[in-house]
Amino acid sequence: MKMTQLFLYATLWAALASAQNGSQFRDWNAAHLAEASLKPGMACAELRSLTDGELSIATAILMPAGNQTPEHCRVIGQILPEVAFEVDLPSSWNHRLYMFGNGAFAGEPFEGPAHTLHRARALQQGFVVTHTNTGHSGEREPGASFAVDPQKFLDYCFRSLHVTVAAAKSLARAYYGTPPTHSYFDGCSTGGREGLILAQRFPADFDGIVVGAPVLDFSGTMVSYVQYVQALAAAPIPTSKMKVLADRIYAECDAKDGLADGLIDDPRRCGFQPARDLPHCNEGVDQPSCFTPGQIQALEKIYGDVMSQGKRIFPGRPVGAEALAGGGRSGWEPWIVRDDAPTTSARFAQTFFAYMAFPQKDPNYQLSRFNFDRDPPRLEPVHEALDATDSDLSAFQRRGGKIVMYFGWADPALNPLMGVEYYESVLHRMNDAPGFFRLFMVPGMFHCGGGIGASVFDAFTPMVKWVERSVPPDQMIGSRMEAGKAVRTRPLCPYPQIAKYKGSGSIDDAANFACVKP
Repeated sequence: MKMTQLFLYATLWAALASAQNGSQFRDWNAAHLAEASLKPGMACAELRSLTDGELSIATAILMPAGNQTPEHCRVIGQILPEVAFEVDLPSSWNHRLYMFGNGAFAGEPFEGPAHTLHRARALQQGFVVTHTNTGHSGEREPGASFAVDPQKFLDYCFRSLHVTVAAAKSLARAYYGTPPTHSYFDGCSTGGREGLILAQRFPADFDGIVVGAPVLDFSGTMVSYVQYVQALAAAPIPTSKMKVLADRIYAECDAKDGLADGLIDDPRRCGFQPARDLPHCNEGVDQPSCFTPGQIQALEKIYGDVMSQGKRIFPGRPVGAEALAGGGRSGWEPWIVRDDAPTTSARFAQTFFAYMAFPQKDPNYQLSRFNFDRDPPRLEPVHEALDATDSDLSAFQRRGGKIVMYFGWADPALNPLMGVEYYESVLHRMNDAPGFFRLFMVPGMFHCGGGIGASVFDAFTPMVKWVERSVPPDQMIGSRMEAGKAVRTRPLCPYPQIAKYKGSGSIDDAANFACVKP
């Protein structure tokens, strides 16, 4: 791989590694816990003796209390072949374990800013905290380049998660003299896929799982990215036209839920059609205020289903993420459109198809070579290992596990219909699925947060209450923050319910909305 490619991928994966809900624990307080805190029963350094034939404890160091974290034993280790992990054990333990997920193609350094934030947040509440690089270093093997090694590929797909939490539970048992009473997983994007993989493959590992914006059909997502890339290669759409596109979409769709509030509650009810609803440029003219025939055709490809041999294999993109948010930039930028540089989705797809998709690896693979009729069946082996699409969660349900899943309706990175359709497949297959698994769709939210909706919310605390107090989350309260202040609050409702305005009072106050069936 050329040095310029290495730099581009390393920068991209570092930026995406922070994909995580930054509001978890916002509503947490010690009253959620029944047990008194527990002290260690051995010295931190003694944990090094747990090294065995598969597990190596490299360091076990007692870290003093600081501004962000309490005193804790920090353990760094490795599980063969290269699954690096970290476990942080507080000197005052709440009897619970918290594992947070990865972003992008993982391989994150443990001292990255996102990792440090997630670790500190959970340690402050007394959790044992663990995390893994999933079996490779993103600095040495950026993008999907690690997948040339079959074992590293499987470690990334699922194995690293299971062996890491097993190691963390063993360390907790040794350090405190008792195992965790409850174990929780929390992830968004790749971390969301990991959460579903754990529920599907290893149902005994966790009692509760928060699944945010999961790239659960990873291979299908990459195929959809190719459709975007090929369509826009034929007719690029400059970022200067995104405001026109967003304005036309929101003018068409905003009020269809009964309230003109700048949000699209369910884009499936919109009915936007590029050829009908967008201004057309005159023949031979391309101006910022209109769209050429080629650009309209490209948009129809992006909004259209991905087809192979006459069958739909992945849903078309719903409208909503075109909206302009912070800095006046569209949610589509840089995921779907970008001036003078490859888009984020193009970079993801390129490294996936070069190193992960097919048995024959080709670092010089060009996305223009992908054939939608011939190539999707060739992805089946990768799909079986990587994708979290199995709708049979019965083993996880039987042992009392709970899942809270959320997805932004305006996610520009991942297609929210992927999450909706998976949830509906679970509802179709299993009796009383909402009794252990609930989905919350967030109008206006971008990828794992941000956007123009009420995207600041704590999904972790309701999940813990569901597990430990049998209190299901009938709603969560989301906030839209500007300059550190909440300018709008809304109830986030369990799918398929939506937040319906009661008819009086401020539309920026959650108290004036109720969760109802559409």
